Amino acid sequence: MRKSTENLEGRKLTGGRKVAMRGRRKYEIDRYPNEATSGPQILVNRRARGNNFKPAIKTAEFVNVADRDAGTVIKTKINNVTKNPANKDYERRGVISKGALLETDVGIAKVVSRPGQHGNVNAVLLK
Repeated sequence: MRKSTENLEGRKLTGGRKVAMRGRRKYEIDRYPNEATSGPQILVNRRARGNNFKPAIKTAEFVNVADRDAGTVIKTKINNVTKNPANKDYERRGVISKGALLETDVGIAKVVSRPGQHGNVNAVLLK
């Protein structure tokens, strides 16, 4: 069960209904997640607090793969999303999120960035 910090939802320990004292504030409103997939590069700008913008990836064609042994970073094409431990449904749909394993031209790489919030896909080559 999710605990709410602002007490706008939920029930009492006795099972009684809680009545909210107020509605949600603007900063408490969440937004739909941006689930990046593989395909031709499409970037969207999402408005954040303070009139700032967050670049978010809708679809990504390339990934920056860091090879720790060689100490280099290679920009390579994404062939397939092989595994996504975050969610089985993400794995089936090919969603790229942090921790996903990508099949690239140089080998299997693990995503270390958050493509839906950072605007790029960075990964580490697995041996």
